[in-house]
Amino acid sequence: MKSIKLFGMLVFAVFLTGCESTYVTKSEAFPKMYNEQPASILVVPAINNTTAPESTDFITTTLAEPLSYHGFYVAPIELAQSIFQQEGILDGAQLANVDATVFGEQFGVDAVLFVSINKWQTNYYVVSGNVEVALQYELFSTKTGEKLWFYNDNLVVDTSSNDNSGSVAGLLVNAIATAIKTATTDYVPIAKRVNFMALSSAPVGQYHQQHNKDQQTPSVNRFKAK
Repeated sequence: MKSIKLFGMLVFAVFLTGCESTYVTKSEAFPKMYNEQPASILVVPAINNTTAPESTDFITTTLAEPLSYHGFYVAPIELAQSIFQQEGILDGAQLANVDATVFGEQFGVDAVLFVSINKWQTNYYVVSGNVEVALQYELFSTKTGEKLWFYNDNLVVDTSSNDNSGSVAGLLVNAIATAIKTATTDYVPIAKRVNFMALSSAPVGQYHQQHNKDQQTPSVNRFKAK
């Protein structure tokens, strides 16, 4: 019995070591964030690489809360979007080649955030369904134009019915329920969830109580930090 317990503890220790070595700390992944200490951020319209035009608004309009929560001042998103629209800019791709320092000059911010929506789709498989979202975040300094932080990941939200009945009638009801649930999914909570998840990897801003205290916090997978 003791040998079994000892073996279990050894396996657990190896597992923990593997987990720790898989991730890099925030200071290792994003040292430029600590060097520049950006306090204010401008969110530009998302770059939409999908066939879901509404996803741009879902992502862009739900970024203020997580950014503020993580200690950053966010330039009023609605006002910024209105200014961009007046200039005929509806997609962030139209701003991709603009020098980041220009945003600092025009909006008086320390950094500008670009978000690329690479996947935003609803999948339905008769008795199961999900919503898959894949996004890339890039934060650039408006002082140097350098990339300070980035994140690239995807999230799959299950929209299947919870009816586990194995009968034909049960499967039919389950299929109908799944179809309805998938079709009527509220994407706002999904967008918020992805944004919060992404920003948790970034060093917090100066308005957060952990500012300059989170350097050793695990951040992202070392392969995603390259």
